Amino acid sequence: MSCGVSKSIKDIPDVSAYSSSIEERIKISDSVFTIENSFLSKNKQGLWELYVEGDPLQIGLQTGSLTQELFKKQEHAFLSKVGELVPSKTKQYVLRKIVAWYNRKMYLHIPSEYKAEIYGLSKYASNDYDHIAKNYLRILYLHGAHDIGHALQDLALVGCSSFAAWGEKTVDGDLIIGRNFDFYAGDDFAKDKIIAFVNPTKGHKFMSVTWGGMIGVVSGMNEHGLTVTINAGKSKIPLLAKTPISIVTREILQYASTINEAIAIAKKRKIFVSESILVGSAKDKKAITIEVSPKNFGVYDVANSNQLICSNHFQSEAYADDQNNIKHIAESHSQYRYQRMQELLQQQPKVTPKIAVDILRNKYGLANKKIGYGNEKAINQLLAHHSIVFKPEDRMAWVSSNPYQLGEFVAYNLNDIFSKKKTKKGLSQPDLNIERDPFQYTKAYRDYENYRKSRKNIQKAIDKKEMLSPSFITTFQDNNPEYWQTYYLVGKYYYKKKYYTAALQAFEKAKNKEITTVADKREIDSYIQKLKRKLKK
Repeated sequence: MSCGVSKSIKDIPDVSAYSSSIEERIKISDSVFTIENSFLSKNKQGLWELYVEGDPLQIGLQTGSLTQELFKKQEHAFLSKVGELVPSKTKQYVLRKIVAWYNRKMYLHIPSEYKAEIYGLSKYASNDYDHIAKNYLRILYLHGAHDIGHALQDLALVGCSSFAAWGEKTVDGDLIIGRNFDFYAGDDFAKDKIIAFVNPTKGHKFMSVTWGGMIGVVSGMNEHGLTVTINAGKSKIPLLAKTPISIVTREILQYASTINEAIAIAKKRKIFVSESILVGSAKDKKAITIEVSPKNFGVYDVANSNQLICSNHFQSEAYADDQNNIKHIAESHSQYRYQRMQELLQQQPKVTPKIAVDILRNKYGLANKKIGYGNEKAINQLLAHHSIVFKPEDRMAWVSSNPYQLGEFVAYNLNDIFSKKKTKKGLSQPDLNIERDPFQYTKAYRDYENYRKSRKNIQKAIDKKEMLSPSFITTFQDNNPEYWQTYYLVGKYYYKKKYYTAALQAFEKAKNKEITTVADKREIDSYIQKLKRKLKK
């Protein structure tokens, strides 16, 4: 194993062609920092707005210096989550060795300019995690976290929804794209979102919604009105890391201005998970999805249509006989969300940015059925890291603010930001913002937040065989009464306590709700059968 990872561990990018010096960061206030023309400032909605420029190393160094507190906070939030999942020190040691082995070839599959940027960024990483890996290597590895997360957790971390409309489907015929990025790595991870505006010496200027320590792109648009968003597909557990998908989409955003150019870039990179890349193009006046996996490649281009829907399964001919994809459509929540987006778009003859936001915020199931808050079958699962709407021809983007997709959607115009003098007082256009969702001021929302807190307590009681009061169980159920998982957790708690009659009643209630996946249904059926046998004895 040591021999296999030694080259990876010792690899340091060659940055001799770049400028390695930047000015000291100036702190104007707790929410405004500057370095020459670059700056970081926090807007009134709580979003951090970052503007950086220069060669790859300069961009990395400036980003690291400006965002250093956010960077360290974000890394702590993410790695603490790993600590929660793997509390054993021995298992953490084994995990570190596995991660090093697994990522041993990643450095060969990342373009040198992005390694240089990550190297610059890593100069401002926390030294608290050297036991995992040295700063540069660790930050490089973390760029594959999205890929590894959805492959190993089988979409427990990622269940994104996106759509595009154009031509007769929009009010002015222009392309509109909406997406929810449902990547969940804990509440702390989603608190400090960064809207990054990057002006590189090579390639196109672009914006993306990101977080401290991340140079890859999960949602973004460039100065030519080309957009990218990523949706996880069904993957086998990969045996070797190659190019992280967020690096592929970063390269597309920085170097493509048309759909064909985006396809050419995606084709030349070797990736290690399955992913749909929804690409919108102002020049082409439409959107397509590029569907990539380790051994296949497809492009889904809707014929004779003016809308495109993307959830977490593939739609191109290249995957028509893919058994993994077929099974995923049949057994996951992806097809349900696809149908729900179809239903919501059919209800709207003409889409506008505001209507796109309303669709992304929708919390109900098919035919407006109440399926419980937080259900993965809903478009809005109330856990999104961010939500975004693009209008590429106008170079406009609207980015959600906390909580989830419920806060104000803040408007940005790339033409203004990249062509005029930047102001550290804010890059947004407040008069074009889309208002908050009033749901966040309702009793139902407060109940849901209480439900989320209580869910951790009931899970802890199940794991550690602790006792909960009857009033706790009643309140827990009342806080989210339409969600199948509410009764599933109560059933598991009663089962562990050997209260078999109460457990059976809870599982039977769960079975009558809108259950997320076929695997979940099977597990509930299995509990019901076991309990019926026990109660007959």
